[in-house]
Amino acid sequence: MPSEAKARIKINQKLEKAGWCFFDDEHGKANVELESHTKITKKAFNEFGEDFEQTVHGYLDFLLLDDDGFPFVVLEAKKEDKNPLDGKEQARAYANSENIRFVILSNGNVHYFWDLYRGNPEIITEFPTLESLKHRLDYQPDPRALYDEKVEKDYIAVSQDARYAEDPRWINAEKRDAYIEEKGLRFLRYYQLNAVKALQESVRKGNDRFLFEMATGTGKTLVAAAVIKLFLRTGNAKRILFLVDRLELEDQAYKNFNNYLKKDYVTVKYKENRSDWKKAEIVISTVQSFTSNNKYLKLFSPTDFDLIISDEAHRSINGNARAVFEYFVGYKLGLTATPKDYLKNINPDELNQRDPRAWEQRQLLDTYATFGCASGEPTFRYSLLDGVKDGYLINPIVVDARTEITAQLLSEQGYAVVQENEEGEENEQIFFKGAYEHHFFSEYTNRMMCKTFLENALRDPISGEIGKSIVFCVSQEHASKITQFLNQYAEQLFPGKYNSDFAMQVTSNIMEAQKHAMHFAGNTLNGTTRFLENYKKSGRTRVCVTVGMMTTGYDCRDILNLCMLRPIFSPTDFIQIKGRGTRPFTFQYELDRAGQREKMVVKKERFKLFDFFANCEYFEEEFNYDEILRLPVQGERKGIGEISPAPAVDFDEVAVYVPDPLQDYTETAIGLEGMHIDRQLFGKLAQPVRKDEDIKNAIGNEQWERAIKLFRERYEDKPELYVTLEKLRRAECLDRRLTWREVLERIFGVIDHFKSKDELLDDEISQFIAINKPDARYVPPIQNFMKAYLTDAGIRKIVDAREYSQLATNPKLSMADIRALNGWLDKVPDYIKDYIALNTYL
Repeated sequence: MPSEAKARIKINQKLEKAGWCFFDDEHGKANVELESHTKITKKAFNEFGEDFEQTVHGYLDFLLLDDDGFPFVVLEAKKEDKNPLDGKEQARAYANSENIRFVILSNGNVHYFWDLYRGNPEIITEFPTLESLKHRLDYQPDPRALYDEKVEKDYIAVSQDARYAEDPRWINAEKRDAYIEEKGLRFLRYYQLNAVKALQESVRKGNDRFLFEMATGTGKTLVAAAVIKLFLRTGNAKRILFLVDRLELEDQAYKNFNNYLKKDYVTVKYKENRSDWKKAEIVISTVQSFTSNNKYLKLFSPTDFDLIISDEAHRSINGNARAVFEYFVGYKLGLTATPKDYLKNINPDELNQRDPRAWEQRQLLDTYATFGCASGEPTFRYSLLDGVKDGYLINPIVVDARTEITAQLLSEQGYAVVQENEEGEENEQIFFKGAYEHHFFSEYTNRMMCKTFLENALRDPISGEIGKSIVFCVSQEHASKITQFLNQYAEQLFPGKYNSDFAMQVTSNIMEAQKHAMHFAGNTLNGTTRFLENYKKSGRTRVCVTVGMMTTGYDCRDILNLCMLRPIFSPTDFIQIKGRGTRPFTFQYELDRAGQREKMVVKKERFKLFDFFANCEYFEEEFNYDEILRLPVQGERKGIGEISPAPAVDFDEVAVYVPDPLQDYTETAIGLEGMHIDRQLFGKLAQPVRKDEDIKNAIGNEQWERAIKLFRERYEDKPELYVTLEKLRRAECLDRRLTWREVLERIFGVIDHFKSKDELLDDEISQFIAINKPDARYVPPIQNFMKAYLTDAGIRKIVDAREYSQLATNPKLSMADIRALNGWLDKVPDYIKDYIALNTYL
C-alpha cells in the first residue's frame, strides 16, 4: 500500500476515534451525511463541496467541522516518510485566510497540534476532541500579561482574605503574628517570590517549560499555588492539571490549594470527580490514575489542560509516566527536590550501566531535559544548604551504625555463610546488602539495630521520652518484625508507659495506614503521652515503622529521629527520607509553678539520621559521619536487656528431604461442564472477588499492593477454581504473561479486556514516540526495531552484543533496518531496559 494511503487511513482512524465530523479531500465529501449539518455556510459548501483538491487559498487535506458544520480545524496530511512540519506554512496560510485558529499536522505516525494563538506546534499522540477545543476557544493566552503581572509576598494571602490588611489585628504589630496563625494566612518568602519571578523571566524569553529545584520543606506547593494563580489570573490558562505520584501528595495538594485559592478557583481530585472535573480550574490526580491501562488516552483530550505541573517531577514523570505528561499540550512546570549533582565524589561515567545510581542519574538528566533544562541548570534552584543558611531548614546529625554482619554485607567480599548439602559437603554462599530481608535474614542483626537506635535516639526536650521517630524497613514483613522488637524493648526501658503502642507499623497492608500517619503527625495516634501530664503536643506512639509511606510530602515537623534499617539505592528516596526531619519546630509546654503559669519553649535544632547500611557513603564515597557507633559483636551484651541468642542467619529457600508418602488418591471424571480452565474461569473468579469489601476498599484507595496480597491469600489456587495466572492466561487465550494486578483491574472494571501482545507493543511504541519525539522519518524503523527487540531473544542478544552482521539473513530485522535507525540504535535498547518489563513479551 502506498505511503500516502497508509497515512490517510491512520488519520481517518484517529479522527473517527476523536469523534470528528470532517471533509476528506481524497473523496471530496464529508464522513457524515450533509443533511445532518444543514447549517454549513454556503461559502464553505460551495468552496469544498464535491472537490476541494484545489481551493481559492491552496491545497487542503482535511477540514474538521464544529457542531453546526462550520470549519473549525485545518488538518494537513503528509506521506508516512515525510515530516508533518513540512506542511506547516501551507496550513497556516489557509487557516488564517478562513479565520481558523487550530491546525493539526500529521503523517499518520507523528502528529502535531498547533494553536495559532499560542506559538509552536506540539507533538500529540491522539487528536483533540471538539469539546476540548471549544473549551480552549475561551483561552486567550497573553504571555506579556503573564510576565508583567506584579507578584508580591501577599499574592496568596489576598486570595485567602482580600481585606486582611484592614484588620486591626494586622495593623497592630504585636498581634500580627497571632492573627496570621489564626487565619492561616500564607506569605511568600523571598526565595519563593524569586522562583515565580524566574518563571516570568523564562516566559519573557519565549520558554514554555520550567523546572524548580527546591529542597524538601521549602514550600514547593505554596510556590505552585502562586504559579497557578498567576496563569489563571492572567488568562494564560483556563484549567490546570497537578500531577503527583502518591495518594498522600494528592490529599495534601487538595487541602493546600483549597486553603490558598478556594475563594477564587475550584479545586477537585479527579478520582472523586470523574464526571464533572471539567467544572474545575485545578484538577489534582496521581499519575497512576492516568497511566492505568493508558486511561488518559481514552478519557482526556490533549488540549484539556493549559498548564501541567508535575510534583516531584523526578518520580511522577519517570519512565512511561512521562508519556502522560507529554500527551497534553501547554505550559509545563516540574517541581523536584532531587538536585542534579546528588552524587558526591562519584563519577557517574564510571558506574556500571545497571547500577541503580546510574539509572537514577539517567532519569534525572531526562527530567532536566524534559523541562527545557538540558544544560543541568533549572529555572530556579534553592538547596538544602540555602535553607539551612537562611534558617528555614535544619541539618541532621548523621549516625553511622553497623553491626558485624551489616559491615560484611556492605563490603566487596560480602557476608559468607557455609551450609552443608545432602552429601555432607560444605558450600559457601555469599550475600550482599541488597539481599538483606529478601534472601538473607538475621534476627540478631534486627534486634541489635533496634537496641542501638533506642539507646542513642534524641529525646523529646520537654518530656524526656524518645523523640518522635520514623523507621524505614526493607519490606512489610521486616516492618512487622521491627515493630515487635521495638515494643518489647520499650517495655523494658519504660515499664507501664506503653501497651505495645510505643511503635506502630504504618505500611500499605495495614488498614487505615494513611489515617495513622496523619494522627502521628497530629500527636493523636493512640492518645497522648503518659510521661508528662497535660503535654498535649506529644502523642503516645513514638515510632512509626514503614517501608515506602511517610516519605514524599509527609509533613511532621517534630520528628527528631529517622532510622534507615535498609539499604537505599534511589537518591530520590534518600533525599525524601532525610527531608522528613529538616523542617524546624518549636516544642512548647505550659506548667503550673506555685499557681503561676510558666511556658517552656524549646526550638528543634538538630535531628538524628541513623544509617545502618552506609547509605550516605553510597551517594557520597567520602562521607564524614557526625557520630560513629561501635556496635557489640555477637556475644557482647550491654544496655537494654539481653538479646536472645537467635541463629544469626535464616534462609528463605529451604530444601525438604523428609519422605512424603502418598496419603490419598481420588479419580474424578470430567463432565460436560468441562475443566475449570475453560472460558468461564474468569467470570467465576470475578463474582466472589467483587463482593470482597477488603479488596474493594484497597482498590478504591489505590492500595494495589495490599489488594493483590489479599487476593492471593484468599483466592489464588484455592479449592473449587484453583486459579493461577497460567490457567487464566490459557483460559483467556492470551499470547503473553498476565499479572495479578491486571486480573484485579479487569474484575473491578478498570480495564475492559486483557490486551494482546501486539496491543501492548503498540502502546509501548506510542509512549516511546510521545516521550522521545523522533523525527518522522525514523518512526517506521523504530516501530519495527522495538517489536523485534522486545519479542525475539535472539535479536536482543545480537543487538546487545553489537554483532549486527548476524542479522544479514534475519527475516525480522535486517542490516538495512539497523542502518535506517541512525542515532536511535542505542537509545531504543536503553529505553527498553530502563522502562519495559521484558518478561511480559516472553
